[in-house]
Amino acid sequence: MIETFLLNSFLLLSQVPKPEQQFTDLRNKLQQFGFQVIIQLPPKRGAYGLLQPNTKKIWINPVVFELNIGTQTLIHEAVHAAQVCAGKGKIQTLGLNIQPINYARPFFMRYTDVHRQDLEREAYAVQTQPNNFKLAISLLQEHCK
Repeated sequence: MIETFLLNSFLLLSQVPKPEQQFTDLRNKLQQFGFQVIIQLPPKRGAYGLLQPNTKKIWINPVVFELNIGTQTLIHEAVHAAQVCAGKGKIQTLGLNIQPINYARPFFMRYTDVHRQDLEREAYAVQTQPNNFKLAISLLQEHCK
């Protein structure tokens, strides 16, 4: 009985996709700057990722690994982390001079608060760039000294 349980547990765990190397590297960088990355359902229902500025906790929904968007989700949240660092604990825009692809527009335009739209626009702008990983790392290094 216990052997069957252990075998079934192993099989289930072995089916969970492993995070990409960039995900791991970015998670480590965020942790260096005092952010805690938690891979579990975020407190906000339906979210793929969520940053809580006052506690510096970042939740990543495990489903993102099955959808193959784990790294992109963490990049998005890393931009929010840089926004928190720039605002000295209060989230603020970074003043980036890049725009997200048009496909991402509905994802940030759904917010009625203009400040929140601007925060999300920046996160989607970085997330949709070809050099998104390097850009997220550089924003963290610049703002989270």
